[in-house]
Amino acid sequence: MTSSWRALRRRLLTPKTAETSLEKRGFHKKSPAAQERLETVGKTFLTGYAHAVEARTPAEAEEHIEQLPDWLRGFAYEGAGMGLAMLDGLPFGRSDHVHRFLATPTGRKYQYLAYVGIGWAMARLPRFRWPAASSLDPVLAPLVLDGYGFHQAYFHTARYVDGQYQDPAFPWPGGPHGGYANHAIDQGIGRAAWFVRGTDPDLVADLVDAFPARRRADLWSGVGLAATYAAGGGDPVEAERELRTLLARAGQYRGNLAQGSAFAAHARVRADIIPAHSALATWVLCGRTPQEAAALTDQCRPDHQPAGAEPAYELWRQRLADALVPTEV
Repeated sequence: MTSSWRALRRRLLTPKTAETSLEKRGFHKKSPAAQERLETVGKTFLTGYAHAVEARTPAEAEEHIEQLPDWLRGFAYEGAGMGLAMLDGLPFGRSDHVHRFLATPTGRKYQYLAYVGIGWAMARLPRFRWPAASSLDPVLAPLVLDGYGFHQAYFHTARYVDGQYQDPAFPWPGGPHGGYANHAIDQGIGRAAWFVRGTDPDLVADLVDAFPARRRADLWSGVGLAATYAAGGGDPVEAERELRTLLARAGQYRGNLAQGSAFAAHARVRADIIPAHSALATWVLCGRTPQEAAALTDQCRPDHQPAGAEPAYELWRQRLADALVPTEV
């Protein structure tokens, strides 16, 4: 494929950067620092996406992404996951872009982010072009739905956040645990809540509290992940105050908040990039260092899908939440 065609493909498939501005999205602007951080994250996601859809190989996209500031690379690889999944969903060309990337050392480090990116792509592809769940890690497959939920809350906020919409018969992945889909989607909506409310802890908590009680555990999990992985900008003293506010507002869902935070810490440790804001959030929300939270996350993960109604991913989350319920605020 010629470089001119790849450049055209990039222009045709890549969303405009303006789509990630808080002004365009109608999201809350807490402060200039928080706005800059959230918009930088959005732009970086699209940068990774653009490199993936233009590159000849995953390695070529990786060369560009590795030039970015280290704390932002995860967002770029999430975007690359979406871009590669979009290429897989096209009606022409090869359909193994995602799996080629996941087979690389970098792909293995950023597997969680790439899976989330697949969910973003599913939100924009026709359903008959969605990947088969059987082609993915059976424990991690719900991360795809997390990405789908984030996309819908981010781009269709009125319906999914304000209107609290849920598809009662979401078709993916189907099978014996198909009913779990909306739980994983809500985890993505919870992550998006951190962006929608501009990282303001009270506004985020108010948003979650407005949802039915049956949905809040999943939403708080997503909030914990976003607050730890993306954080909110500003100085460390203010950041700690806001994180403690978030922890207090989570109330009975503190274990879920901590579980999401531990997942974020695990992703950071896995990539061997632990920004100060992630370390602070892990300490406040989990009472542990990122390395300790990551080790506990590994210990709690099922090594297979046990018999029963719950998917392994949910058993993993429950075990971790139970182990992390904070005793002090």
